[in-house]
Amino acid sequence: MPNILIVEDDPSINGLIAEYLRQKGAVCTQAFSGTEGRLCFGAGGFDLVLMDLMLPGLPGEELLAWLRQKSGVPVIVLTARDELGAKVALLSGGADDYLTKPFELDEVWARIGVQLRHAGTPPQSGLLVYRDWVIDPAARTLTAAGSPVELTAHEFDILELLAAHPAKVFTKQEIFEAVWRQDYFVEDKTINVHISNLRAKLRPTGTESYIQTVWGIGFKLAP
Repeated sequence: MPNILIVEDDPSINGLIAEYLRQKGAVCTQAFSGTEGRLCFGAGGFDLVLMDLMLPGLPGEELLAWLRQKSGVPVIVLTARDELGAKVALLSGGADDYLTKPFELDEVWARIGVQLRHAGTPPQSGLLVYRDWVIDPAARTLTAAGSPVELTAHEFDILELLAAHPAKVFTKQEIFEAVWRQDYFVEDKTINVHISNLRAKLRPTGTESYIQTVWGIGFKLAP
């Protein structure tokens, strides 16, 4: 159960994020200024900081610099600036990731999952996290390298099956019978087609190579 500090001066945005993350199983502490955020963080125990840049009291840039001096805890910045230079400056200044406003709460959770995985902290037992994939079986959503990927029901089930057993080589028959819950037909090309479609949808995220073909047997995830 991750402990997340939210530093956002807009009460409605802060409250919306906190409520959503708590529903996902996170423990949230809310701060509404840079000064308050610094005080809260000083109490310790946080796994990740989610912070706005436009903050009263201590400016966001100064809070980010202070956080980087004090800790290696992942920091995700919320920003209204979409220019490339601003994004580069954020990452150079110590942010681990950023989200441009307005954003979707599902993407916030997915980005948090990626950062917690990198930091060695599991985001939530209900999520499947494999490298740059964050799979939410309950919501049936996939985020790959921070980007949501739209999948059909069968594509999602195949990916979930592989991610739940990343070291296992699945035969086409095992995949078909687990996903379609029908007897497998020897000449059926369904699995090949679905794997091809999955790779095509993952290609823009650079994660299509995670699904490996084991010739003469089936498919597995890359080690």
